[in-house]
Amino acid sequence: MHIHFTARRFKAHETVRDHAIDSVKRLDKFYDGIVRADIILSYERTLNSLKTAEINLHVHGTVLFAKEKSEDFHKSIDLAVDKLERQLDKYKMKLRKKDKKQLRRVKETITESEGE
Repeated sequence: MHIHFTARRFKAHETVRDHAIDSVKRLDKFYDGIVRADIILSYERTLNSLKTAEINLHVHGTVLFAKEKSEDFHKSIDLAVDKLERQLDKYKMKLRKKDKKQLRRVKETITESEGE
């Protein structure tokens, strides 16, 4: 998996960068079809000074996206990664259902051709 890291409106500290990359690498054990991950951290200078983590996962056939805001970059990254874990689970279930339907169709055509 190729990981691209971007920090907007601030210079990311090495610990924040390492935490983001390690957290996204952890997603690879949930699904090995992840091609690329784009991590974008941004800092909003408002009263709350919110820190935003956006993560795009390019998976075979689709792109999964998560965006989270909080007062801390580590918390934003963890929340976004948790959201992507749930999305990956749903995506894998969708693929399994699709595969089962295709196998069922193939099995039916084989039994029909044998019956003739």
